[in-house]
Amino acid sequence: MKQTIALVDDDRNILTSVQMTLEQEGFAVRTYTDGEAALQGIIARPVDLAVLDIKMPRMDGMELLQRLRQRSALPVIFLTSKDEEVDELMGLRLGADDYITKPFSQRLLLERIRTLLRRNETSRAEGSGAAPGLMVRGELSLDDTKHQCLWKGADIQLTVTEFLLVKALAARPGMVKSRDQLIDAAYGENIYVDDRTIDSHVKRVRKKFRAVDDSFNQIETLYGIGYRYKES
Repeated sequence: MKQTIALVDDDRNILTSVQMTLEQEGFAVRTYTDGEAALQGIIARPVDLAVLDIKMPRMDGMELLQRLRQRSALPVIFLTSKDEEVDELMGLRLGADDYITKPFSQRLLLERIRTLLRRNETSRAEGSGAAPGLMVRGELSLDDTKHQCLWKGADIQLTVTEFLLVKALAARPGMVKSRDQLIDAAYGENIYVDDRTIDSHVKRVRKKFRAVDDSFNQIETLYGIGYRYKES
């Protein structure tokens, strides 16, 4: 079955050209020119991944992402202009998995889409621990097969990127992971993202855990070095 991509942008030229590229590569594509229509369409007919522009009429990409995140961990890539650095960071904090700056190479977008979809599949299929796909570290439980993260029994809704970051840190408690190592774990070795992207994801992860447990402090920052998951 074809994987389905939702493209959301008020620039019809971008929608048409990207749709043609993705369809040539075997994807099914649904296009939307505003956030409100996209929200209704994606809720009614779920997709495998969404590519969202930030500035759109009726409902912008930020609000659309927030509304989607209330319902699912759907992989999301933001499209952003060069002068929208704050928007990039806000998007990551809200739970976007990746962002690409306009003007962009369609081949680069295609590579990022494939990488995210592959990571999504891998995170559900792989695993280690007491049962296939299950990792338990004290109060933390990660189930790859269900893409489920539990903290003290409470469900934590993580994006694919966030799930892989938590998994990489929790796999070896007490061991420091550099930002480069976390980038490789979450994005793969052939995708470039800068350090601030990882920092934004970690902040978002901490916020989600502290929403259910304000004493959560398992992910430690070692300034200038990276992060580690505290040993129980």
